[in-house]
Amino acid sequence: MLRIPCSARSGRSQPQVCKAAAPQDPLLLRTARGEEVERTPVWLMRQAGRYMAAFREFSDKYPFRMRSETAEIAVELSLQPYKAFQTDGVIFFSDILTPLPAMGIEFDVIKGKGPLISNPVRSLEHVKALRVLDDPASSLPFIQTTLSTLRSEIDNEATLIGFIGTPWTLAAYSVEGKSDKECRQTKMMMFSAPAVLHSLLEHLTESLITYAGYQIESGAQILMLFDSWAHHLSPEQFAEFSMPYSERIVKALQAKYPGVPVIFHANGGTGKLDLIKHTAANVVGLDWATNMAVARDTLGPNVIVQGNVDPMLLFAPENVIVEAVQRNLIQAGSRGHILNVGHGVPQGTPEQNVALFCEQARQSGKLFARQRELVGSK
Repeated sequence: MLRIPCSARSGRSQPQVCKAAAPQDPLLLRTARGEEVERTPVWLMRQAGRYMAAFREFSDKYPFRMRSETAEIAVELSLQPYKAFQTDGVIFFSDILTPLPAMGIEFDVIKGKGPLISNPVRSLEHVKALRVLDDPASSLPFIQTTLSTLRSEIDNEATLIGFIGTPWTLAAYSVEGKSDKECRQTKMMMFSAPAVLHSLLEHLTESLITYAGYQIESGAQILMLFDSWAHHLSPEQFAEFSMPYSERIVKALQAKYPGVPVIFHANGGTGKLDLIKHTAANVVGLDWATNMAVARDTLGPNVIVQGNVDPMLLFAPENVIVEAVQRNLIQAGSRGHILNVGHGVPQGTPEQNVALFCEQARQSGKLFARQRELVGSK
């Protein structure tokens, strides 16, 4: 059996090894577990998005929370890119902020402006007044309906991906009340009242462990953590205010659901790879700000990686797309790599280029075979 570790890679003399999955398990799941596979799997962050004409038929008609919290619509939107591009992963249509109202932090998504929280968390009193998300089946029932329906629909032909935002990212949204390029209010809290920020992070961590477990029990086969606001943190700040809380979630999930791989993706994380290489997560998601070969060298050969093509490449001519994606595949190698973009698919991306991107993964087995032949002939 192949021995790529699937739990913490630091502080252990003998790494844990994932058990071989049953033959019927889908490609992406087997890759995330560290098994040898026939080709590189592929999916795209924000693959269900406004770049798709079919998606816009819904987004032009219904507000965001109605789309994400109405199971029938969320299922349809989740399946659109899977049906169009035959991706190996289906990530359910939702938002990292979805669990916040269950904790007493209401939000709305304003078209053209993004998320807006009307009552940002700015004090210890507010943190103490937050509810614990301890019964998601009652407060977020549409999550179970969406995920269980999707699991039935894709029928193990692809891997169903659940996701959450990290405590740091949700804390920053909760304190700022909106997307902010400087993260000013949260940084001010960090510097002047760090105990308040840590208290909020603690509250979010415990609730997110419950919420992530609820997704897994509802049908998610992989759970992904998005640290979307990690780029606001220096390595030292990341080591104190983000990674320890994310690691608690990762380890809690692995202890309770040992067969479910966890992906950790930090936007801006490639400047912090010396820290991230110690994560307990099964897969490290890479943004596009690093060279895949350099990331492989930094993380080590046993770390499964996801990424990390520049999403703007999808606006390039076809030959440029093919060349760049194949270079990414070769740098990552035939083992332990999930092809993805390094950030979400942008609005306006030509759908045919997304199809071309996915096709490169489906042809990757032949690509690696040719590469082996070339090496063997020298």
